[in-house]
Amino acid sequence: PALFRDDEDTFKILIATDIHLGYLEKDPVRGNDTFVTFDEILDHAQKNEVDFVLLGGDLFHENKPSRKTVHSCLESLRKYCMGDRPVQFEILSDQAVNFHYSKFPWVNYQDRNLNISIPIFSIHGNHDDPTGADALCALDILSCAGLLNHFGRSTSVEKIDISPILLRKGRTKIALYGLGAIPDERLYRMFVNKQVTMLRPKEDEDSWFNLFVIHQNRSKHGATNYIPEQFLDDFINLVVWGHEHECKIAPSQNEQQCFYVSQPGSSVVTSLSPGEAVKKHIGLLHVKGKKMKMQKIALETVRTFHMEDIVLADHPDLFNPDNPKVTQAIQAFCMEKVELMLDDAERQRLGNPRQPEKPLIRLRVDYTGGFEPFSVHRFSQKYMDRVANPKDIIHFFRHREQKEKNDNDLNFGRLVSRPASEGMTLRVEDLVKQYFQTAEKKVQLSLLTERGMGEAVQEFVDKEEKDAIEELVNFQLEKTQRFLKERRTDAEEEKIDEEVRKFRESRKKNTEEEDEEVREAMTRARAHRSEDAVLVAASSDEELMDTGMKGTGDSDDGLPATLSRGRGRARGRARGARGQNSTARGSSQRGRGSTSRESATSSRTYKPVPAKNMSIMDGRPSICP
Repeated sequence: PALFRDDEDTFKILIATDIHLGYLEKDPVRGNDTFVTFDEILDHAQKNEVDFVLLGGDLFHENKPSRKTVHSCLESLRKYCMGDRPVQFEILSDQAVNFHYSKFPWVNYQDRNLNISIPIFSIHGNHDDPTGADALCALDILSCAGLLNHFGRSTSVEKIDISPILLRKGRTKIALYGLGAIPDERLYRMFVNKQVTMLRPKEDEDSWFNLFVIHQNRSKHGATNYIPEQFLDDFINLVVWGHEHECKIAPSQNEQQCFYVSQPGSSVVTSLSPGEAVKKHIGLLHVKGKKMKMQKIALETVRTFHMEDIVLADHPDLFNPDNPKVTQAIQAFCMEKVELMLDDAERQRLGNPRQPEKPLIRLRVDYTGGFEPFSVHRFSQKYMDRVANPKDIIHFFRHREQKEKNDNDLNFGRLVSRPASEGMTLRVEDLVKQYFQTAEKKVQLSLLTERGMGEAVQEFVDKEEKDAIEELVNFQLEKTQRFLKERRTDAEEEKIDEEVRKFRESRKKNTEEEDEEVREAMTRARAHRSEDAVLVAASSDEELMDTGMKGTGDSDDGLPATLSRGRGRARGRARGARGQNSTARGSSQRGRGSTSRESATSSRTYKPVPAKNMSIMDGRPSICP
């Protein structure tokens, strides 16, 4: 519509989430898929002359991306985001608050040493979240290089205050809120306890378009393992929801809270599930005043994914489980289905030369009813040169027989069946909990809790914190010993065991205290690792001195982590103060917002949004205007 034509009052924002750079990078066929699609996304941003790009987390697939992945990412960012085209919007908020964890706490396009034409703002996801002794993530590397603006980071696990980046272009003002990925159960509990506050500007608060970027489970994965939409404040205009891979980019209205939710989905297929088979898109968001329009842009370089289900029991005329040749008949039927899917994929590709040649094919076969699966390996050999995922084209599954229920109201016709191995993500902490719940009594935990141990094992597995489990055990042992001393328990084994059991049960009930214990143990593990690095560096220096050799400067760990980090923080603070007082740093020369941020920020104050009842059951339906 004419309302959203390109003018000095209209923001144009490219929106994408879950790019997962580096996914299957060693695969000879699919290895470059994520890099090619990221290149296409930034190409769309440049051709549409957007004001900025907004990413909703999981830019990288691995927490510690490979050298090839980082290099490819930097290559694309430098190619598309640097240039002489002036940035047409200004930032009114205090950037030292918006980017307080950065050593360069100002937006990259206002840095006089950089020539940025398309700023990128991104929160982190659960794949590329901060970790390690210094709590750094891959986005911090890009931020330090000046190619990306990492925001929405929260360090506290007790209370979160979300302060927006305030943007203005002409007469349109956007309050950009962001919250990087946090474990869902923890964030759920913080919302319920009213510990999450979204700050709003006191002046003209109703004149702002409020845009919120989040990276959490949207669909329910457990009692508290997701974030209900009604937990979010109702003054928000649009929520960009990352983490969910199914593309639902067209904004849908939440009837209760009246805001709109856009779920862009991923730009690469990372699991062969139905949600990933939906056509992939990114969004071009136009905002003028308080009105918005989302334009869908189909991604052309995404590898096509075709999926079908077969239930053998639904074809009694074709398959009889008592027939000795039934397995060959099933295999021939599956081959016919795969050929039809390949023909469909080829037809789609004819209209799009940028699409990868080999498609992804998935055929799920329900062999319930006495049937036997055939050799998947032998079947896959026939499609090695035609399919991108030959080893897992076929997925056999069988449903467990339902036990009879006395509940007459249960409608079996409405139950949707799906394979147990798909649509369900097993987490490390869940496996730990299941193990101890089913283990014999002699190997049950008597000192630690299953939850705490699960968190420690997850840190060990996902974040490679090798001291996580040991530090948790040591920390809890010290705490229990202190407890027993304070109670002055008699030195009888039975009484000690009883006190330890009571102490453990009390901790299990107090989840906040247990979170605090795990956090403290992880901090000690990271600190321990830093000390090891310093000792290794020191010992290597001594060896060099003993042999009369000079240091070659190959090691990055020559200085203690605490010294280098403290020095960097001080320097960052000083530079931040300078940047805060002169918005014109680099902008007066290139026409990038000549208004001094000092005048804007000096009068800019915030007020917290009044806490509301966060109970799901108490939410009353309302009619949105």
